[in-house]
Amino acid sequence: MTADIRKVVLAYSGGLDTSVILKWLQDAYRCEVVAFTADIGQGEELDEARRKAEMLGVKEIFVDDLREEFVKDFVFPMFRANALYEGTYLLGTSVARPLIAKRQIEIARAVGADAVAHGATGKGNDQVRFELSYYALEPGIKVIAPWREWDLGSRTRLIEYAESHQIPIPTSGGGEPPYSMDANLLHVSYEGRALEDPWVEPDESMFLRTVSPQAAPDRTTTVEIDFESGDPVAVDGKRLSPASLLQRLNEIAGANGIGRVDLVENRFVGMKSRGVYETPGGTVLLSARRAVESLTLDKGALHLKDELMPRYAELVYNGFWFSPERAMVQAAIDESQARVNGTARLRLYKGNVTVVGRRSPDSMYDRDVVTFEEDTVYDQRDAEGFIKLNALRLRLAASRRD
Repeated sequence: MTADIRKVVLAYSGGLDTSVILKWLQDAYRCEVVAFTADIGQGEELDEARRKAEMLGVKEIFVDDLREEFVKDFVFPMFRANALYEGTYLLGTSVARPLIAKRQIEIARAVGADAVAHGATGKGNDQVRFELSYYALEPGIKVIAPWREWDLGSRTRLIEYAESHQIPIPTSGGGEPPYSMDANLLHVSYEGRALEDPWVEPDESMFLRTVSPQAAPDRTTTVEIDFESGDPVAVDGKRLSPASLLQRLNEIAGANGIGRVDLVENRFVGMKSRGVYETPGGTVLLSARRAVESLTLDKGALHLKDELMPRYAELVYNGFWFSPERAMVQAAIDESQARVNGTARLRLYKGNVTVVGRRSPDSMYDRDVVTFEEDTVYDQRDAEGFIKLNALRLRLAASRRD
């Protein structure tokens, strides 16, 4: 424990963990605590977090609306890579942490704080994501991670501490703390409690942004998404800001039961964990982007992007958003997006997303070349030499086996 800390900026959600942390910091470090709450579209009443911080004696409180910055500068660049971690996870929590850390460091500079703190546990990925971002942006910053310091090693101990210090405890209807949940404009994640058993099916009442596919309408919904330089700019012909566009896609897709994922993933720290995710708008957006890219990207560029994607996704998942290698890969991906312009038409039905049309002013698709009808632009006899050249090494290998 560092004795010379005078002021610390805490990433504060207003929930049980960070409320306990706020009080614990005041007691353990005898320091001033600055509370910072980021509005990144979690859909909660953030005034409550401010009231709880005030009740705990905090004088400097920041509640910042970062929704547009989150989507424009973090979600959209990540989606240009079509990033999926382990082929499934759309990285909704991963991509939010560097933005929260960035703003936390900005506040620390503004108020003259000498430390920052977070509520991530010592078992998870978020501690890594926060702290790699802190150090990348402010190398000399002091970091306090209470879960790695205190003796409140269980949820039961947290509740006991909260009760002894008159800290309000959020509860579900059953009187127990709710699922461990993280929400932002891109997704909602759920883990802990019964979900720690990977055989247990999630309770339907848990989901916030999607109806079940079985309860979705018995009719299809068609949606069109317009892209400019790789980023979505309009839904059904209406131009929207980045945050408003993602919110609109969340509403459309969620009503059609789209975007639920139940997976066991490999954390950066080495253990496996089970998570359940809702990413309705992002699921539709990924399909739409790939549809427009299929028309506008050269084969070599498209295939290289797909090769880079797993590495990019791993960098984001592991917390290296502000690393030079992520910036290098991002630059290559962004270079490929200049002509990714056009519209994708998708049909949504009971949890399924189907691309049913795509068009682009920069399309590389040429009907005169690809047609099965008679044409004058492609000499089919050229294919013979192409095949023989590609078969040369195969024929040489076969001759050595004889």
